[in-house]
Amino acid sequence: MGRFIFSLSLFLGTFQYLIINLKNIYKSYSSLFKALSFLIILINLVLAGDLESSTVRVINRVNNSTDEIKTLDNLRGVYVSVKDVSRILSKRNPYINSDRLKIVVYLGNNRLKISGNSSFILVDERVYQIPNFTIWDNEDIYVQAEALFNLIKETTMPGIDYDSRRMVLDIDIKEFNITGIEINEKANGTVLRVKTRSSFPEGNISSFFHENGWFYITIADALVDTTELRRSDARGVVRKITADQLGSTAQIAFQIKTKVESHELYQGKDPSEIVVSLRTPMDNSIARIKEVKDRWKLDTIVLDAGHGGKDPGTMGQRGTKEKDIALDITKRVGLLLEKNTKLKVVYTREEDVFIPLWKRTKIANESNGKVFLSIHLNGSPNKAVYGFETYLLRPGKTEDAIEVASRENEVIKYEDRADNRYKDLSGENLIMATMAQSIFMRESEELAAMIQEEMAKKIKSKNRGVKQAGFHVLIGASMPNILVEAGYLTNRNEEKNLRNAKYRQSIASCIYKAIVKFRYSREQYLAEN
Repeated sequence: MGRFIFSLSLFLGTFQYLIINLKNIYKSYSSLFKALSFLIILINLVLAGDLESSTVRVINRVNNSTDEIKTLDNLRGVYVSVKDVSRILSKRNPYINSDRLKIVVYLGNNRLKISGNSSFILVDERVYQIPNFTIWDNEDIYVQAEALFNLIKETTMPGIDYDSRRMVLDIDIKEFNITGIEINEKANGTVLRVKTRSSFPEGNISSFFHENGWFYITIADALVDTTELRRSDARGVVRKITADQLGSTAQIAFQIKTKVESHELYQGKDPSEIVVSLRTPMDNSIARIKEVKDRWKLDTIVLDAGHGGKDPGTMGQRGTKEKDIALDITKRVGLLLEKNTKLKVVYTREEDVFIPLWKRTKIANESNGKVFLSIHLNGSPNKAVYGFETYLLRPGKTEDAIEVASRENEVIKYEDRADNRYKDLSGENLIMATMAQSIFMRESEELAAMIQEEMAKKIKSKNRGVKQAGFHVLIGASMPNILVEAGYLTNRNEEKNLRNAKYRQSIASCIYKAIVKFRYSREQYLAEN
């Protein structure tokens, strides 16, 4: 009875709010549809009265055990408890944010972000929509069983099956026996190495070229890690890689960008792999290109979150600290790179600690970084100033650029022994430092321009362009290096935006896209020259 009263109160309160604010809320058909959908859920809750709770039966064939998942009944379909699903399928406890009605479930290397009263679920950074809204109830989220289990099966655990008629979840999760792909360029073609846990019977593997320009490998009785394969780097004659699980059969597809004269397939045992040789016309220059590309290949990026520890950086009017926002954006960029590419990501700091400026570029050089990217937030005595900008290491051309560099360089006062380590960044000293890095200047300019271009597409703020100034944190980085000022904490509106996680994710996504674009352009340039 208590749940009925709560549901009725929630419904009446929401309905009253919608009537009073009807004019403001229904500014578009989509928001009207969303609101009505949510009302239907609430009406279902009320009409159901005291929601009866039954269970979905779980049969785990891996350890020959049974279990149960709590459900909400008397709704349109069966809704299962996300906390119980996590308990059954995950080895980690879920993350629960009651204030934001959000639960994160960790399934292997994947994360499912589920929000209450929403029809969207995030698997890692990819958004999926399910047919019905979720329901937040008593520190838990309930999701329509068939939609949730089908999504998990499609994206992370192909070994589960849900029988909606019998309300039974069957778990027979096996290890992926196709785990990755390695592609090697040769002077006369490209070699594909499909990593496997063991050999397959000879009749289980077939391959063919299709007239659509794709090369297919089909393997029966195989379970492929589709997420890992899609992250693999395409090179040589391969433009793109996709992978699909079709029942008990795995199919891997390669989009081919040039003519292949012939191909040969065999299985290797040590290590266990399926090897495919794609032969192209002989070209001696390919060996030289490969040697150069391997030397200059962008395989490691160093991400530097500005300030930290005893150095808070710029402070916003609401007390927002630059060091915290910079670290958050940096980690978001790193996560996108780690999830979607095979780049090695090195962080100069991953928590709230103080790192001297000289040590940051030392970390970059010792890790053999190919790009150094420092992320900061800006500040100005003029509270009306706002926008994003990217800096290169060169003598400052404008007064505001010199002012930004001076403020960022003030971190030196927090270092214990800075007397002789840094030289005055002006005049001859800065010219000498700039000359030492001139070999990377063109690439630094390209990356800076790409970041500004990507941010201008999505970030609703002022594009302040690429600028030049003398930053100590960039001195000594033997690689393309830039400093991003992602916004002004001293501007009230921009501080408000930067405190919003979605806004910070948008900034991170723009920086990530620019890095991927820069990497591609760099490899294209090396191949053509």
